[in-house]
Amino acid sequence: MMEWTLVILFGAAVLLFILSYSKKDSVKVDEQMEQLASTFGDEMNVLQEKIRNIEIDAEITAQEAGVLDMSSEKRSLLREVLDLHKRGYSSESIALKTKYPENEIEILLTPYIKTKNERRTVANDI
Repeated sequence: MMEWTLVILFGAAVLLFILSYSKKDSVKVDEQMEQLASTFGDEMNVLQEKIRNIEIDAEITAQEAGVLDMSSEKRSLLREVLDLHKRGYSSESIALKTKYPENEIEILLTPYIKTKNERRTVANDI
């Protein structure tokens, strides 16, 4: 009988010992999650600050360039046209998609299209 009592007490001690380590691990996990959340929050604040600065810089640049005089409808059309152009659509396709005349689409895109350097190099003249 005494032997069974010792075996049960020893088993209980081992079980409590294992449980104490698992509780320490859960505390560590909680601390790591808290630290991760704090770091994530700090990074979000930094990103929001950078976005705010970019928006302010864009507004200053637009004001200096006189772009703010453009109506919101024309700005949204220009955004859509530029987006389609950057994705590889032709002027004709953009005109069909936006239901605007092709010549108006080309006029909108003209300042944003990079022209190719058409000068000949000396090597080609030989």
